[in-house]
Amino acid sequence: MTNESPRWYTSSYSVANGGNCVEVAANLAATRGIVPVRDSKVAGGPVADVPVAAFSAFVAAVRDGKFDTV
Repeated sequence: MTNESPRWYTSSYSVANGGNCVEVAANLAATRGIVPVRDSKVAGGPVADVPVAAFSAFVAAVRDGKFDTV
């Protein structure tokens, strides 16, 4: 097990949206098999550890427009 700490990343879309988004720490995907996700407005709040396969499937679905409501 590694002692690597999450390096939080906020999407440029979040910045353009007033910071109302999520942050991810993709640097842990290879070493721990998870992608931690947290609310960008509550940095000290809870973190959801999402399995890499589930996070990848979610990102692919977003890119494919599966969640578009318009």
